[in-house]
Amino acid sequence: MMSNNENEDDIVVVNPNNPESPALHFEILGEWNRARASKLTLPHATCNTPIFMPVGTQGTIKGLTSEQIKELNCGIILGNTYHLGNRPGIDVMNKVGGLHKFMNYNGNILTDSGGFQMVSLLKLAHITEVN
Repeated sequence: MMSNNENEDDIVVVNPNNPESPALHFEILGEWNRARASKLTLPHATCNTPIFMPVGTQGTIKGLTSEQIKELNCGIILGNTYHLGNRPGIDVMNKVGGLHKFMNYNGNILTDSGGFQMVSLLKLAHITEVN
């Protein structure tokens, strides 16, 4: 559920599991032409935008340890749901307790839907109809 805060530039997304702790709070801090600077508050940390997101497609940023990632203070890491589902896989994610524990990273993680890969790899799929 989304709601506007007292400031018309603020957007709050309420966490249905804990209404006292919003899932997301987005506040525009300044604008110039079509560009804007903002503050994005997520459950794990607050980060300023625009922001660079290192890519951890399969739950890892190649060449960096978890400690090095923390030292970089990057704010948010990007993962890919499609690739995470293939490798390391859902069973591994469930066994270790989720992506944060798998990565040994307590910061913000953004995962996309993996929809692009599902469409672009469709030619490799074998689809049958079940009656």
